[in-house]
Amino acid sequence: MKLIHTRRGFLTLAAAGTAGLAMPALVRAETPLEGVRRNASSFRMQDWQDHFDDLGKATLVCDTQSRAVHFWSGDGSDYRVYPTSVPISEELTKRGYTKIVRKRVGPDWTPTASMIERNPELKYMPPGPDNPLGTHAMYFTWPAYLMHGTHDDRKIGRLASDGCIGLYNEQIEELYAITPIGAQVRII
Repeated sequence: MKLIHTRRGFLTLAAAGTAGLAMPALVRAETPLEGVRRNASSFRMQDWQDHFDDLGKATLVCDTQSRAVHFWSGDGSDYRVYPTSVPISEELTKRGYTKIVRKRVGPDWTPTASMIERNPELKYMPPGPDNPLGTHAMYFTWPAYLMHGTHDDRKIGRLASDGCIGLYNEQIEELYAITPIGAQVRII
């Protein structure tokens, strides 16, 4: 065995040894669960046909487990995946079928009664940089549930909402532009 006489040599050897020790964990982390397909971003792959009979005007599948929204255009020529924030608890997570019934640029925000119960300091907020709905919102058939942007980028990829699906402002703006009212949605 060669002795390392410099600090740089020791650090290089230590880094190589650490990488070797971590390898089995990395391999395990990349091994897919049986029956679960993942893409390079670690989002669980979705196929619209697993959820709907046809694409309709457009189709959105919101996967709360892998924290991603999958979009398909009505003719199937456009497929996109966006990272999201998801509800902070199972009680706040609504799953099932709905659709987009309304869209709004510069949404205002009114906390629900259950939000105020958890945090009495919450108050109505007009559109703007402090508004938790970000720059754009798309409303579901379910009252008080929607897909919206956020000014707090730290929330994306996390359990961070009171029931809504949150996206980066730039990405909700893009999705807003391509998603028609009447688009079918499934939250899983």
